Amino acid sequence: MPRVRAGKVELGWREWGQGDVTVAFVHGNLASKDWIELAAPMFPSGLRVIGIDWRGCGDSDRPKPAADYSNYSMQQHAQDMLAALDALGVSYCHLATHSTGGIIAARMLLMQPQRFGRVFALDPVTPLGMAFNADQIGLFRAMMASRELTRTVMATAASSLFVPESMAPNETPRFRDGVGEIKALFDRIVEQTFGVSEGIWIGTPVNLTRERESRELERRMPEIRHPHLVLWGEWDGWIPPADLRAMAEAMPDCRLVVVPRVGHSMNLELPALYAGYFGAWFGGLAA
Repeated sequence: MPRVRAGKVELGWREWGQGDVTVAFVHGNLASKDWIELAAPMFPSGLRVIGIDWRGCGDSDRPKPAADYSNYSMQQHAQDMLAALDALGVSYCHLATHSTGGIIAARMLLMQPQRFGRVFALDPVTPLGMAFNADQIGLFRAMMASRELTRTVMATAASSLFVPESMAPNETPRFRDGVGEIKALFDRIVEQTFGVSEGIWIGTPVNLTRERESRELERRMPEIRHPHLVLWGEWDGWIPPADLRAMAEAMPDCRLVVVPRVGHSMNLELPALYAGYFGAWFGGLAA
């Protein structure tokens, strides 16, 4: 898989399609560019879509985390993404984000607002950040040592793929019938998490909590004027809908759509539906 130099690190990246309109995909926590690979073949023609792995994830370098995880902050991830786009010769593009990629994109937009056009945000962590207590961070530490626990928690991020009764406490999540090739991708995604840096496992919740406490980005939401289409799956138990409503109210051009019968990861759970929204938002744009 190709890699691109971004400051002191090299980041894995991949592209789908060709065209004069470029969309950069910023993935979520414990994830990678692979989360859109089933949807990408259904994106409209005329789009070049670039997925870039965060530092510590996917095919990217894994720098040793600082004691306070400052080298895995949302600001650092945003700087990495901007540097990667520089190295790839992308002077202007649109953004597609998932989960924690949303707050990384917010920092990118504030740092270089003229560089970006539209934003398509799937179940985003908003500029408000998120708060994690010691027990929740302890769960991430426990996940680092247990594939079974990790699979169970990751299943909650793609809940529509599983038999509802199997998602109950002390049960093992079981795929529902008919998920097809999604099952293999989900299993591969779970395995990928065991290659990520501690700076991702622990650094992400630590740094998202700092974002929540600082309220810096919350105060700056009115500055983010880029057109946003925000999707929230009604079965998403990760992102508080109140945060999304606050984001939609504070940002000048932000539309929030609630999608029924899907969880936190439509790009994985319903790739064709995700591609449909993606194409409606980005397809046919002028170069």
